Order: sequence, then structure tokens, then C-alpha cells
Amino acid sequence: MWNIQDLEAAQTLAQAIVNTIPEPFLVLDEQFRVLAASRSFYATFKVDPEQTEGCLLYALGDGQWDIPALRLLLETIIPQKVAMDGFEVEHDFPGLGRRTMVLNARKVIYDTSPSITILLAFTDVTVRRAIEREKDEIIKQTEELLRQKQILLLEMEHRVANSLQIIASILMLKARSVSSEETRLHLRDAHQRVMSIAAVQKHLHAFDAIDRIEVGSYLSKLCESLAASMTGDSQPIAIKVLAEAGTIESAKAVSIGLIVTELVINAIKYAFPTARTDALILVTYEVAGTDWKLIISDNGVGTSSLDGVAKKGGLGTAIVKALVEQFAAHMETATGPAGTSISITRATFTSRMPQAV
Repeated sequence: MWNIQDLEAAQTLAQAIVNTIPEPFLVLDEQFRVLAASRSFYATFKVDPEQTEGCLLYALGDGQWDIPALRLLLETIIPQKVAMDGFEVEHDFPGLGRRTMVLNARKVIYDTSPSITILLAFTDVTVRRAIEREKDEIIKQTEELLRQKQILLLEMEHRVANSLQIIASILMLKARSVSSEETRLHLRDAHQRVMSIAAVQKHLHAFDAIDRIEVGSYLSKLCESLAASMTGDSQPIAIKVLAEAGTIESAKAVSIGLIVTELVINAIKYAFPTARTDALILVTYEVAGTDWKLIISDNGVGTSSLDGVAKKGGLGTAIVKALVEQFAAHMETATGPAGTSISITRATFTSRMPQAV
């Protein structure tokens, strides 16, 4: 190893080290006079070595370094601390314009001398800060657009809910005023359809997410509402949801919600003609990638309660079939004395969940 034997050799080595640093770099004495500067410092701030070395830092370049923030760093912070990192200074430099510099300072204390040396490094972060400000502005604009979108969605939901309520009220009034029993039944059926859509719309938008909905929570809330509004002490039917974790697009969630609502209502109306303490409607949802399987099953009386409905092919059945076709899925019905199970399958899917039947 080479040993430094004299002061001149040490200074040569120190200057070589300083010049290899790619960022502007200064070595100051305890009076803040420049002992050495890197080539990068001279190139960046366009000053000459003759007018720099031995000069007071604050006097360099006609006083361009007489910066209050820099004085605070050197005269107040550094005397109290050995080091300071990330001290940011924004200043107008002649020939450079307004620049943002990050300063890192180190105080060197010697064992054999009472004097000290201050090492001062500069990093120009002007472009970086401009990019960060631009990014922050884009984020703010995006957040504002999302806020406006949310307001519009809430307004739309409010208008849709009011419109559905008006339509439902008109249908019910008509049902009470007509003399034909068949027409009255059709109007009441249409009223029930409108209320089903209203229930789906209400529970779909109870979630914060706009584009995607967590299926399990959505179906659970929907079925809780159906149970609360259509079952009671006189007709104690349990409605249970078993759903695997997964999300679905809001538009598709509406269709799934309508399918579940129609089939659950159908089971409530026809599967249990007499009260039973063990009456159960089970809704299961399983997912595998883009494929899924939805099953609505009950442990009701099965075929005997559905013969008339199947023959008539009600509006609810037509709605479910149309929605299933939109999904490019297929529907299967299994019914018998032990109950009924209706499955809607997207692609080929083997169920892993239990059914009520």
C-alpha cells in the first residue's frame, strides 16, 4: 500500500478524489472559504478556479451563493451537527436560472488539529421536482374527475331509484283499479319485477367500488333484503349465501343480481306452500378464472309446486333466460320431491359446493 508522506501528496490525492465526484462538490474551511472544488462544480455554475479557491463561499460569482437557506445550513445547523443530508435550496443562479439543489454536508474533525473542514455536495433536482409537481397535478386532476364522476353516479342512482318507485306505484294503482283478475295479476307481477330491479340497484351501489363488485358481499346483502321483505314469522324461510372470493364488473353484477332476485322470489312463492321450520333457499357462487357457476336451490316440495308456473312461463322466467343468454351461459333445472336446484354455468364448470336439495 502506498503511504502518504507529505502534505503536498495528500493534497494531490484529495483533489483527485474531489474531481472524480460527478456532482458539484466543495471543500470549505471553518470560515467557509473554498479549499477545493470539483470539476463538476466549475462546469455547472460556470465559475473559474482562480476566482473560487481561497474565496469566501458567499462572495462567489458576485454573491450568487449568499443564500439565506445556505447560511442557515452552514452557520446554524452544521456547528451543531456532524452531518446534514437532503437540505433543499431553491434559488436563481446567474446563467442557470431558477434551480432546486439538494445539499449534503459533512463536518470533518481532526484528532491532531483544532481546525475543521466542511464537505458540501450539490445535487440538481430541478427536473425531478418539476416531474413530481406535474405528477401531483395530474393526480389532483384525476381525483377531481373521479369526484365529479361519483357525484354524477350518485345523482343518476337517485333519479333511477325515484323513477322505479314512481313506476311501481303506478303499476300498483292500476292493479287496484282494474276489474279483470288476470290483468290484475299481470300488473302485480310487473310491480314485483320493478321492485326486484330496484332492490338490485340499491344493493349494487351500496359498495364504494365503481367498476368491480365483490360478489359474495353483494349477493349476501341482496338476499338479506329479500329475506327481510318477503319472509317472516308466518313464512320462516332461511336464505343462505355461499360465495367464493371474487369480483365482477358492475354491469354483470346487475344481471346476476336480477337472476338471483327472480329465482329466490320464485322459490319463496312456490317452493313452500305450507310453513316449515327447516325451509331453506341456498345461493352458491363459484368461480374459476373467467368461468363461474351460480346455483339457487331449495328444499321445498319441488315439481308439484312448479308445474303450473313452468307451463305458464311467466315474465320472471323470460327475464332469467334472456339474462343467461347475455352471459353466453346455460341453465339447468333439477326438481323433485326433495326440492329444486337451478344452476347457471358460464363455460364448463364442476360445482364444489353443497346444494339445499
